[in-house]
Amino acid sequence: MLQADQLMEKAQHSGFNRWLLNQALNHMIPFNKPHGFKVLEISKNAVKTSIPYKKRNFNHIKGLHATALATLSEFTTGLLLLNNLGTKRYRLILQRLDIEYFYQGKMAAEANFSLTQEWIKNTIIDPLESQESVIAPCPIEVVDLDGNRLTLATIYWQLKPWGKVRTKL
Repeated sequence: MLQADQLMEKAQHSGFNRWLLNQALNHMIPFNKPHGFKVLEISKNAVKTSIPYKKRNFNHIKGLHATALATLSEFTTGLLLLNNLGTKRYRLILQRLDIEYFYQGKMAAEANFSLTQEWIKNTIIDPLESQESVIAPCPIEVVDLDGNRLTLATIYWQLKPWGKVRTKL
């Protein structure tokens, strides 16, 4: 069976492997499965995900629920960090989430997140040489299919080498 790191690598170049990645993510993160999130595109520098406009994602006025949009932002940024850093070297945990809502989602929406290898080196790799952990702020927008900005969030991830993690899984 393919490991998550291998799946993300293969999903960059193959629709079938992207489908396999989406199936695996639904299994690995069962909390997200009812939302129907999908990885549409993935590379080392960017990821595009989607949230469908369906009943399970609705709030009381049939718009995309605020927490579903927040969860999509968390999922998307975390996935790209793991795609770059791997799953075996660092522990990634949500430290804080700041989000601003602009427009009621009345159709499917997409989240786009990108980063550079220089940002990873300067924000995560180099600081971890002298610190036990780092906080990496990841800004991300969610827009509907008409291009309306639904949210602007900053997801703050705490990253730490697995060897310095004190709690057991």
